[in-house]
Amino acid sequence: MSLLNDRADSAAHAAIAGTGIGDAAGAVHDLDRLILLGIAADLHRRTRLRSGLAHGPGAVADDLGAAPRHRWIAGHWLSALHDAGLVGRDATGRYHDLHGPRRAELAAARTRMEAARLALGYPTELAELMLRSLRLLPSLLRDEIGVQALLYPDGEPATAEAVYRGNVISRYLNAAAAEVVRDLAERVTRPLRILELGAGIGATTADLLPALTGRPVEFYLFTDLSPFFLDTARRRFDAGFLRYALLDIAHDLPQQPGGLDLVVAATMAHNAPHVDRLLGQVAALLAPGGRVLLVETVREHPQSLTSMPFALSTDDGPPRRLDCRAGTTRTYLRREEWLSALAGSGLRIEVDLPRPGDPLTALSQRLLVAIR
Repeated sequence: MSLLNDRADSAAHAAIAGTGIGDAAGAVHDLDRLILLGIAADLHRRTRLRSGLAHGPGAVADDLGAAPRHRWIAGHWLSALHDAGLVGRDATGRYHDLHGPRRAELAAARTRMEAARLALGYPTELAELMLRSLRLLPSLLRDEIGVQALLYPDGEPATAEAVYRGNVISRYLNAAAAEVVRDLAERVTRPLRILELGAGIGATTADLLPALTGRPVEFYLFTDLSPFFLDTARRRFDAGFLRYALLDIAHDLPQQPGGLDLVVAATMAHNAPHVDRLLGQVAALLAPGGRVLLVETVREHPQSLTSMPFALSTDDGPPRRLDCRAGTTRTYLRREEWLSALAGSGLRIEVDLPRPGDPLTALSQRLLVAIR
């Protein structure tokens, strides 16, 4: 791997120095287990699976009163519960013998969750989000509330900040990303042209902008699908080179072929229906030596089962996938699939972090940087 990979890793670990993450893999398992047990308890209480007979996902969705666009989530959950050994599945795809967690088992899982949160350096808001999502499962499934109510309780951004910025893996990845931007600024001889896709609350932007201080920047185009995030960013950031635009990555990207030095996509490129098409469009936008910077989750942990699927539902049900996820309800690409997609777009990998063997790999989030 490149010298840039080494520099980025060193800068990132310096940013989280003093943060002991303990047994990261064990802590992640405990957080996953809490969500799985919570879902199992809800399904055992509210569906016919408690009868001991086998039933299909559709019948379970009926029992849950799921809104039409969320009906697919019942099957998604059941598949995850089956993988965890909490429900049986017969040859016809029907489910049976759902484990019904007792109160003592749930209490013990909650205690382990708090220990896991501390071991991973997670803020209290993340634990509160997990517990709140479990309590609100009926309302989420009936589409009475949306994910925004989870991430912005009482309209405050603290929970969203905790999810996307205020935790150890986000601090590591954002610090590594900032080092990549500093390196790029040192190499490019003209004012930089930067595009950020799906910038959201600006969790990554907030760490990249300081890396550009004192550097010539022609523009930094901050884009998102939602006007809410653009308005929030306008109030939050004051760099004179920032520009703002609405953009849906499911459609064509801005037409500026060969003109960009950096395209940033933090925790959002997986939302594209066809990742290979998106990366091909990104590659066409880059000038020679330009880079694409991705922050991506590479494994769907059960921790996200009570939030992410609701954000992904469309009017027709599950998100439409046309790439390697076609025919599945997978949200994320695996690391190897990202590397293959980047290479297939004519991009050479420069950064791939965390390194193998780093305890942070248990959190399944990565920084991938590739150069044209």
